[in-house]
Amino acid sequence: MTNNILVIGGTGKTGRKIVEKLQALHQNVRVGSRRANPAFDWEDPSTWAAALDGMDKVYITFQPDLAVPGALDAIEALSREARRSGIRKMVLLSGKGEKEAELCEQVVIHSGIDYTIIRASWFNQNFSESFFLEPILAGQVALPQAEAQVPYVDTDDIADVAVAALLDDRHNGEIYQLTGPDTWTFPQVMEEISRVTGRSIEFTPISLTAYQRMLESFQLPPDYVWLINYLFTEVLGAENNNVVTHDIEKVLGRKAKSFPEYVRETALTGVWDVRLAEVSEG
Repeated sequence: MTNNILVIGGTGKTGRKIVEKLQALHQNVRVGSRRANPAFDWEDPSTWAAALDGMDKVYITFQPDLAVPGALDAIEALSREARRSGIRKMVLLSGKGEKEAELCEQVVIHSGIDYTIIRASWFNQNFSESFFLEPILAGQVALPQAEAQVPYVDTDDIADVAVAALLDDRHNGEIYQLTGPDTWTFPQVMEEISRVTGRSIEFTPISLTAYQRMLESFQLPPDYVWLINYLFTEVLGAENNNVVTHDIEKVLGRKAKSFPEYVRETALTGVWDVRLAEVSEG
């Protein structure tokens, strides 16, 4: 059976993989992004109706994070528009351990539309596609919460679970918490990347205050600094942050990808190779 599926954030870390997997399964996929046609822009609600028009199901990622101010209002408005558009299923990517994100989940749960909630731990790909990449390339990583045990989850696994949720009604009404198979501290992460790449990556534990000042010195937007501060305090500092789940195995019938597997695969792409990075920038 062919479904018409809108993937909001269809060019992002999870969205682009979901688009590829759905297309490989011969589903009719519409990429939800500002550059798509029709466009979908979280900051411009007038674009939402056209993007939802003719779709049966929708995968939802909110940028930059469901924890930020304004996210709840946006999810409420999108849910109303989805009902008007006749959407039959919503799959929401949420954050494990984020209380604000759970409020957004409740909106989807009580929308009157079939749903699946995917609560994901921090992504493996934060070290290769996001804010940790630049310091890794510099060989000097300084972060707070050095000893926090994090069960990093791979975006390939998240995408596979999302595809299953979108295509199989057995996942309706479920809340899945996705983690990797074990936990890693920041020093252990850097040791593993150093070992596999043969590079020397020095890790320095710092206070959250010092880290925040460092981000501000880079003239990053205040909203971005707020979000990073939130993630390091409310998420990494949460008591249940280090809980490993087996929902990936439950849904997919296979084990979650381990962090060492991710590192081995990612190292082969050259993303952590300083020389390749320099050539790319040049």
